[in-house]
Amino acid sequence: MRFRLRQLHFLARVGLTGLVLALGLGLISSALHLVNHYEKRDGVPGLTLDDIRAAYHGIDSPSALVLSLERGHPEELTQEDRAALLAWLGSDRVSEDFDSLDLGDDAPAEIIANSCLSCHARNASPASSQLAARDLPLEYWDDVRKHAFARSVPATPREIVLMSMHAHAPAMATMSIAVALLGVASVFPRWMTGGLVGLMGLSLIADLASWLLAREMVEFVYVIVGAGALYNLATGLLLVVVVLELWRPRTRAEREGAAA
Repeated sequence: MRFRLRQLHFLARVGLTGLVLALGLGLISSALHLVNHYEKRDGVPGLTLDDIRAAYHGIDSPSALVLSLERGHPEELTQEDRAALLAWLGSDRVSEDFDSLDLGDDAPAEIIANSCLSCHARNASPASSQLAARDLPLEYWDDVRKHAFARSVPATPREIVLMSMHAHAPAMATMSIAVALLGVASVFPRWMTGGLVGLMGLSLIADLASWLLAREMVEFVYVIVGAGALYNLATGLLLVVVVLELWRPRTRAEREGAAA
């Protein structure tokens, strides 16, 4: 009969339970740390995919408003107003002059209100607005600010990424091997525990390798996010399997083996 964790002495099972719960707490705290560490990487509060992209690939994108105006949107905007908005966006007083009283009707806020809010407003009527435009409101400065500035965020230096990988790869791989061995020493079907172990291992190497690959190809940023989520999911489920195995009722065969 294969060895099962349930066969361990009571105190050993208590100790292993504590260690497994500590690993689970570590996974949760690691996720919270990542949120705190990356959430302002792109200069905007809140964790988004742009924060991860900025960290591993970097961001170099022009102002969305500038691009839109240069493409001739909106078509009904006069050349004078278009030139005024482009001059404003290219100045070093974008925040200060947005609704400047000194500019009167030529203030960017006034031009945007007269030329853009028929579509780019939260309460714009469907008859006059496409859904995509309503999802990009420009009613207030906090709305406009998100699209007014060009963004240039360099990726984390390669030396720092390698240093972080040097610390994380051995530790995470060692922990994962321990969790895998504990998980397979259970009564749960081998296809389930084996599948979780396979998912955990493949997602971990995909995540770590993409730290470097994402510097050259931005698509690997999605691998980092997806593989990291799959790794945490597989590891968390294996930890649940271990705890259930440690404290499940003994089978008849196990009771008879213990009595013998």
